[in-house]
Formats: sequence, structure tokens, C-alpha cells
Amino acid sequence: METKWLEDFVSLAETRSFSRSAQLRHVTQPAFSRRIQALEAWAGTDLVDRSSYPTRLTPAGETLYAQSMEMLQALQSTRAMLRGHSSAAQDVIDFAVPHTLAFTFFPQWVSSLRDQFGPIKSRLSALNVHDAAMRLVEGGCDLLIAYHHDALPLQLDLERYQMVTLGKEVLSPYSKPDGDAEPIFRLPGRAGQPVPYLGYGPGAYLGRITDLIVRQSRTPIHLERVYETDMAEGLRVMALEGHGLAFLPHSAVQKDLRAQRLVKAVPAELAGLEMTMEVRAYRQLPSAREPSKGAAQALWDFLVHTAH
Repeated sequence: METKWLEDFVSLAETRSFSRSAQLRHVTQPAFSRRIQALEAWAGTDLVDRSSYPTRLTPAGETLYAQSMEMLQALQSTRAMLRGHSSAAQDVIDFAVPHTLAFTFFPQWVSSLRDQFGPIKSRLSALNVHDAAMRLVEGGCDLLIAYHHDALPLQLDLERYQMVTLGKEVLSPYSKPDGDAEPIFRLPGRAGQPVPYLGYGPGAYLGRITDLIVRQSRTPIHLERVYETDMAEGLRVMALEGHGLAFLPHSAVQKDLRAQRLVKAVPAELAGLEMTMEVRAYRQLPSAREPSKGAAQALWDFLVHTAH
């Protein structure tokens, strides 16, 4: 039995919806359903009454829900205690960061910290958005750094977690240019001639932001997905090779834009085909039982003082 099955089950018990929980857990609904079924196979009984809507737990499911909360909280507390045994780690700040931000925003941000705050010792875990958030929830990091958009907020209880805004990031469509510095692929495309599209995998946060951009466009957008990956860096490399158009964060392509290896793939008159997101840092509220590390607390105080 895997702990992520319990986390899935707790989410389902709280949302009463397979589709909503799959979205929050950043997996497809079929994959989410299989994990719930695997938990039921381990338990040897039905945990969910699938004949009702909204979804309802069986009596066995209600029992497991209460036990799951206790087990997950106990694991979190145990991890925090184990981390506390390492005095050498007290001055190392643990970050959980989604892959894209780990490759783009984070290195530049640490450089700016060195100039304004001073050098820091850090440990970085690069994960998908859901696993990065779970690392914070489970007590496995000091700070989570993630994108935020009001339409797609992280599901964190603000009574348990604090947040500070570090900056902004713009997601826009880019293409390799031709000899005249014009994009070889350009939006909006046509119904009979869609634009080759390099897209994010199912559940990827930037993919959901891209879908939002396309849905909100006043001009119909015609795309044909020819490649997908969860990694913005992977899409960037494919775009540089001329395989299609990709929606990428500005921090990932700023050097390519200066060197004209990539250009915006949308005409000036077609406004609105980009989205501004915040980059936020989150931490769990410290308590007498689980105080913040000295180094992490000093950094947090600095970030709050200098917040954008």
C-alpha cells in the first residue's frame, strides 16, 4: 500500500468528486480511479459508494478516512522530528520547486538573493506541481515556490500556510524565426491548416494555463498537437529545432529572444494570447512544536519585507 493512495482517498473524501480530486492531484481521472481501486483491493472491501452523487463513502470508507488523517499526520510529524536530529542541516534551506521554475526562475532568484540578502545554503527538490505542494504539506521542505493564477490556485489552507509573492512570469507562444526574423509558426492558424503545437502533458500546471489562454481567446485558435512533455525546457528545445509552436515562460526563453533564436508567434494585433502569473513562496506556519529553521526564518523575514 502506498501513502499516495491514502492522500488520494483523503482528497476524494473531502471533494466527493472523482473528477475534482483527479484535477487537484494532477493525474488523469482514469489513473485516479485505478489508485482508489488499488486501495480498495488492499483494504479488501468497498470504500466508496459509486451509486450516489456526489460520491459518498461506505462505512468502511468513513473508518479508513479517519485513520488516514491520523496516519498521514503522524508521518509528517515523524519526518519533521527526523529532520530535526540533523544539526548540520539547520543552516540548509530545503526548497520544493516545480521543474520549470527550477530550471528558469530559481537560479536567477538565488543570484539576486546573494546580492541583497547574502549567500544561502540550499537543497532543491525539482518535482511536478502536485508533488512539490505535497512536499510542503508533508513537512519535507522549508519553502515551496510555485506559479499562481487566480483561476488555478494551489489548494493550500491559508490558516496553516503563509505566502509571499516573489515576482511575475508571463506565458506566451513562441516559434523559431525564419530568415526575416518572422515566426515560422504563427497563431491563430486556420481550420484547414492548424499550427503544429508543442504541448504540456495532461495535468501539467502550465498546460492548464495554456488551455485557459486558448479558451479565453476572442479569435478561434487552431492547433494540432504534435508533441508533448511535462517539461517547459523540453518544449523549448523542440521549438528551437523548428518542430512547432510552444507556450513558454519568459524566463525560459529570454536569452533565446535576445539572440533571435525564438520570437513571439502571435501578431501584434491579436492581443490576449498570453497570461501573467505570480511566482509565490509558501511555508507552513511555524509553531512551538515545529519551529522554523533559523536560516529559513531569516530568509522568510527578508522575503516578506521586500515582497513585490
